[in-house]
Amino acid sequence: MKAYIFPGQGAQFSGMGKDLYENPLAKDLFEKANEIIGFRISDIMFGGTDEELKQTKVTQPAIFLHSVILAKTLGEGFKPEMVAGHSLGEFSALVAANALSFEDGLKLVIARANAMQKACELQPSTMAAILGLADEVVEEVCASINEVVVPANYNCPGQLVISGSIEGIDIACEKLTAAGAKRALKLNVGGAFHSPLMEPAKVELQDAIEKTTILVPVCPIYQNVNAAPTTDPATIKQNLIAQLTGAVRWTQTSTNMIADGATDFVEVGPGNVLQGLVKKVSREVQTSSAT
Repeated sequence: MKAYIFPGQGAQFSGMGKDLYENPLAKDLFEKANEIIGFRISDIMFGGTDEELKQTKVTQPAIFLHSVILAKTLGEGFKPEMVAGHSLGEFSALVAANALSFEDGLKLVIARANAMQKACELQPSTMAAILGLADEVVEEVCASINEVVVPANYNCPGQLVISGSIEGIDIACEKLTAAGAKRALKLNVGGAFHSPLMEPAKVELQDAIEKTTILVPVCPIYQNVNAAPTTDPATIKQNLIAQLTGAVRWTQTSTNMIADGATDFVEVGPGNVLQGLVKKVSREVQTSSAT
């Protein structure tokens, strides 16, 4: 069974999507996106600096556009039997699986980026990658700290990203290193994504999600908050809203997709990070990039 997976923030690079622009359908979608966004995001994607690409208002729509437009250009060959996306990638997956229109998906991603940016400015916060510890140990240490600090991204066995207040993350890194972590590495991010500190963003985005039409996708989508497959539009909406403050359960998602018959994972969008994470869950599966 073929599973299509869609990357999240951090996968961007200068030149992303440029090769797609020759395709008339892709060109049309890029131009439509430029119009919706109000600036030529395609120019920044194709030739912008890393600094320009790192702006939240650019990063999230850019990764979404690369993934979705690539999926749309795969034509008849694109027949997903299951889909999933990492954080932001969940929106790309929903558009690729025909649950969300291109325009609505892009508008939600822009709203999400803006809401997250505002939440980051309200309270200084950060994230850290913890390598080489069991998930349970990281969960226990986070729970023992009297600050906001929670598991945020279950990426693969032995790699868990935590999220919270700057003080909470500093204390956690110290305690987790003492508990035997190979590395506790603070990340260069704008805030504590997938933590309770994103509550203001969740409230803001909830309204936009509730007003958006979501249809039954062409195949099950495995969503971040519970790693479970669904095709029910109401459930999809609830899970999208919960995603901003909930953890990305990618390890569990990969495990469940494999248990449900996925043998071939195709990453759609910039980079190949998700293929590496899936391989850490199972060496048996095939992974590739969509071309």
